Amino acid sequence: QVQLVESGGGLVQPGGSLRLSCAVSGSDFNINTMGWYRQAPGKERELVASITSGSATNYADSVKGRFTISRDSAKNTVTLQMNSLKPEDTAVYYCNADITFRWLKRNYWGQGTQVTVSS
Repeated sequence: QVQLVESGGGLVQPGGSLRLSCAVSGSDFNINTMGWYRQAPGKERELVASITSGSATNYADSVKGRFTISRDSAKNTVTLQMNSLKPEDTAVYYCNADITFRWLKRNYWGQGTQVTVSS
């Protein structure tokens, strides 16, 4: 069994910071690319940031310079540090991972965590 568990969402004022974490549990799996997506009301889900098994990163233009994605292979976790938050960052954030489990490669999703940026 493979499962993604997210934490760290909440309410923050503009200019503030939050850190999201995602942990992968299970056994007999290999993690390839991991990433964070977000979806605001009435909007399509979009990629925020991703990181490969070799630690190569990719960011949406809207978050470059403000967000940082990282991973800890030993703990099977990925973290998204969000600084200088704006109201436009308000959305449900989802952890995503490409995982090979028992010879089957597939995409896994976390349950989603709400991030609200407001005064």
